[in-house]
Amino acid sequence: MISELTVNVQPDSIQIAITEDHNLVEYQKESQEMTFAVGNLYLGRVKKLMPGLNACFVDIGSEKEAFLHYQDLGPQFVSLQKYIKQVRSNRKKLFPFSKAQNVPFDEKEGNISTVLEQGQEIVVQVAKEPISTKGPRLTGEISFAGRFLVLIPFSDKVSVSSKIKSPEERARLKQLIHSIKPRNCGVIVRTVAEGKRVAELDSELSVLYRRWENSLELAQKAEKPATLIFEETSRTIAVLRDMLNSSYESIHVNDEKTFKEIRDYVELVDPEKAGIVKLYKGELSIFDNFAITKQIKSSFGRVVSYKSGAYLVIEHTEALHVVDVNSGHRVKAGTQEENALEVNLGAADELARQLRLRDMGGIIVVDFIDMNLAEDRQKLYERMCQNMERDRAKHNILPLSKFGLMQITRQRVRPVMDVPVDETCPTCFGKGTIRPSILFTDQLERKISCLKDKMKTRRFRLYVHPYVYAYINKGVISLKRRWQLKYGWGLSVIPDQNLAFLAYRFTDTNGVEIDMKEEHEVL
Repeated sequence: MISELTVNVQPDSIQIAITEDHNLVEYQKESQEMTFAVGNLYLGRVKKLMPGLNACFVDIGSEKEAFLHYQDLGPQFVSLQKYIKQVRSNRKKLFPFSKAQNVPFDEKEGNISTVLEQGQEIVVQVAKEPISTKGPRLTGEISFAGRFLVLIPFSDKVSVSSKIKSPEERARLKQLIHSIKPRNCGVIVRTVAEGKRVAELDSELSVLYRRWENSLELAQKAEKPATLIFEETSRTIAVLRDMLNSSYESIHVNDEKTFKEIRDYVELVDPEKAGIVKLYKGELSIFDNFAITKQIKSSFGRVVSYKSGAYLVIEHTEALHVVDVNSGHRVKAGTQEENALEVNLGAADELARQLRLRDMGGIIVVDFIDMNLAEDRQKLYERMCQNMERDRAKHNILPLSKFGLMQITRQRVRPVMDVPVDETCPTCFGKGTIRPSILFTDQLERKISCLKDKMKTRRFRLYVHPYVYAYINKGVISLKRRWQLKYGWGLSVIPDQNLAFLAYRFTDTNGVEIDMKEEHEVL
């Protein structure tokens, strides 16, 4: 399996697409203004205790107050808060972390009111981003994730990933980490650490410990609570940290700053793979060039087609996600049972991809086509489990119920990815009537003339739908060539799959849009 990562950096957003054998399996889009909240560390203040829920609301500076449940405090919570109180009491000299006292705390049973009080300053970490009407979800168990290791302050335990099966390797890693880990710290050894040398692990452990020390210094100097004391790495680096492996063939980026950031990270963790990071400089959109835009358009929305006319209908509610499997107009020789099994197996393949692609979490209920044979139902269950093995999110799958329903729970960390694929008519704007479409190229030529003669713009780009682009380029002396002969060679015409059929946009050579819409087009 060949994996590729493509990063599309725009002035207002950053989009990340992961493909496996050229099929889109993960897609993330973040506003440039939005910070990556999960993993961030805050010095917060308890705003309100909720004994009935055994939880509290914490002010960390977010729009909605964050939620912290008693069971999420973690076994190190009391030790951490006692130490933070010492740190905050002396703003000039930091109390050494190695001398901090580890206080026993049983977080399984108890009440939030016995541990916290209103107005208390606490250090917490964001575990889940705001979802719908809920604010961020917090945890009191602080951790710093690296590529090979996870550092947990105030723990003394060394755990090795259960995916490392060799007893000799597990024993080697445990002994090695015990010999190099800092005092008052626990460590989780991740799967990718298998076979790594002590120098690599020691180097990363030092980096993680330095992050913890820097966080403590910021907590000490913070003038008031609701202060960010550690910010998680960018979304792109976080994806690479968790997923980079030998199957990655290339990483394409269209922004020089992001390219250097990614290349520096890859050189740090795996110098041999630094060459797979490539800067894309083409005029065509990076997602169009690597055939990602079309996959996004076909993979999102309420109805998703997948095989021989069969399709999924995906509905999202506040409590759960519902998926209905339909055979559509599929016609194939064979018995009804054979056809039902084939459609259901195809649905299992597509659904596993959709869960990753949309980052659907919580409860997912799937209504498969009814099958009478128990062995067919077992086949479908095993196929779904096999497909979900590549999913990084924690999940649980139940066999089909007697009603033909499969229930899946999947870890929910951030809101489900929803990409609108329906396009607004760019010419009538919902009115139902348009100007004659045959005059569209005449309209474009008037705007080109205005840019060249009235606005004195020498070099600019015109983006149009690929079908319109093909029409403009047809013939020996194409319409595009005639425009260039008449208005100068500074005009470039570029296809853009994100545009509706008769939509267009002009930009300068730096990609900054030039507003050429007429009055009737912006009503």
